[in-house]
Amino acid sequence: MWITFIAKVIYFVNIKIPPPLDGDYMKNNIKKETLRRLKIIRGHLEKVAKMVEEDKYCIDVLQQSLAVQNALKKVDGLILDQHLHQCVTEAIKKGNSKKEKSIQELLKVFQFSNK
Repeated sequence: MWITFIAKVIYFVNIKIPPPLDGDYMKNNIKKETLRRLKIIRGHLEKVAKMVEEDKYCIDVLQQSLAVQNALKKVDGLILDQHLHQCVTEAIKKGNSKKEKSIQELLKVFQFSNK
């Protein structure tokens, strides 16, 4: 038991904790990841369209279409994460009117997504 504890302490001490990332790095990194995913989704969607043109089995087409939709939801999550960490944080720092505008924008997006 003590050996396990000591091993965990040694492991923890040897972990190098990276410095905090600045906003520009995060923004650029998320942008690159978002674009990468969108390009993959575009290719996937083109394959789904080809499946329809070739009269592939409906369930197979539907499964691929759902995969595209799920991938888009993940992209939406990346964009929302970036928005919350950058835009909303800045709006809160700037004051009540900007904060309220950000909140209203988010509410509209969620209302639209539930239609």
